[in-house]
Amino acid sequence: MTNRAHVDPASSLMFRTLQNSPENSLWFVDENISLPLPAAQTQIQVITNRFDLFQQLQQAGWHSRFSDFDTSHITPRSLTRILLRIPKEKPLAHYLINQAAKLLDDQGELVLIGDKSEGIRSYGKRARERLGGQLNETKINAGLWFTSITHDAQANTPELDDQQYTQLRQLSDRTGFSFISKPGLYGWQKVDQGSAFLCDELVVLLDQPLPLSGRVLDLGCGFGYLSLRSASTKTLLTCTDNNAAALRACQANIDMQGLRADVIASDAGDTLQGPFDTILCNPPFHSGFATNSDLTSRFVAAAARLLSAEGHAFFVVNKHIALEHKAASHFGKIHLQADNGHFKLIHLSQPRHYRNLS
Repeated sequence: MTNRAHVDPASSLMFRTLQNSPENSLWFVDENISLPLPAAQTQIQVITNRFDLFQQLQQAGWHSRFSDFDTSHITPRSLTRILLRIPKEKPLAHYLINQAAKLLDDQGELVLIGDKSEGIRSYGKRARERLGGQLNETKINAGLWFTSITHDAQANTPELDDQQYTQLRQLSDRTGFSFISKPGLYGWQKVDQGSAFLCDELVVLLDQPLPLSGRVLDLGCGFGYLSLRSASTKTLLTCTDNNAAALRACQANIDMQGLRADVIASDAGDTLQGPFDTILCNPPFHSGFATNSDLTSRFVAAAARLLSAEGHAFFVVNKHIALEHKAASHFGKIHLQADNGHFKLIHLSQPRHYRNLS
């Protein structure tokens, strides 16, 4: 768990604001909130789209839900305050501001916290246009702003463009590959080039034709691209991700292609039990607005725990990520299979923990 000294200024300001929030408040939480979380405030509901944060919230005693920011359980115009640390993705920010306009009572308050470089002032102005009330801005320091917008329930204001955030939609890439995705996923309108590189090389990596057989894990599945490219109805497939939007899209893709899979929420595979014969992974290395190299290490450790003694794990990472070094303490065999100048493919096998059991 992150030390309190490493909590970013925006999260610190949010935590202080939570302590003074009234009854019937709602806190939207996504990946850009720092850990550890503050003590629970019983008057505040929480919705998060991140499974790791949901686990932390539960442990801290918060009344929290894990979903793709589904607010259907909340009565319209029933909330006094909604709190939001500005998200990284514009469609999500607009969607949550639109939700505030539906859920806040007359003269209810939307609190936005964020850095000037994150667009906090622009979002404040758009929120004021959507909620129709008063905008109050406070500059905390050189970059950090606290913004409050009141809701005029009588105002007839248009919704912000959130790219129909809740709607799954079918897309295709330039090769004609069809998939279902939605806003809320990183690079949601395209196929990740690292994942495509891995799938293109899988036949060579495995030294056998696709589809994959046996128990297969798509670790950090996103919308399920690796599974769609490599599995069949006979594959014993498990897909897992930390993001609620990813899980929604992955399940829709599995259903569309007629595959059978367990689609499971986890924090880098922490809720799963192995062993798996094959693990495919394109690990994330961003958390909110920051780059977090620890994420790759956690995915590697999870793969070692979940892989069978004779199994094979295939990772694709940006060329600059030292995955081989991170994997050395977990795997007996580490092989750089391919490097296209942008991404590299790493083949991992012989998990070391089996030696400790023998």
